[in-house]
Amino acid sequence: MSKKIPFSVERTYKSSPSILYSFLTTPSGLVQWFADYVDLDPNGEVFTFEWNGDEQRAIVLAYEDDEYVKLQWEDEEDEKAYFEYKIKVTDITKETILTVTDYAEKEDIPSAKELWLSQLNDLAKALGNG
Repeated sequence: MSKKIPFSVERTYKSSPSILYSFLTTPSGLVQWFADYVDLDPNGEVFTFEWNGDEQRAIVLAYEDDEYVKLQWEDEEDEKAYFEYKIKVTDITKETILTVTDYAEKEDIPSAKELWLSQLNDLAKALGNG
């Protein structure tokens, strides 16, 4: 197995951090741009995502309301690999920037970045920024 390495993509949104955060951390927000179906366990520790009938679970590793959420796929073999959403507001323009950090094998990074950018464009549409 080759080693996964981190990569990041980012996009700017015209949205408050709290609204953007809700689209990243609630089933009703995530289903609008990320997956066909989303559920969060009662403890708020495990998301279940579904795409075309295939289910994947992600464990919440850490979060700070309106700032970031860090998740790891339940079946991830590389214990260092995770994906994270970080939100920050620019000082000058007051735009909200979302940075996604994820892990992939080196040869898969271009397609993984493309997929994330497509997802982030779907998020922009869901937020009314499309």
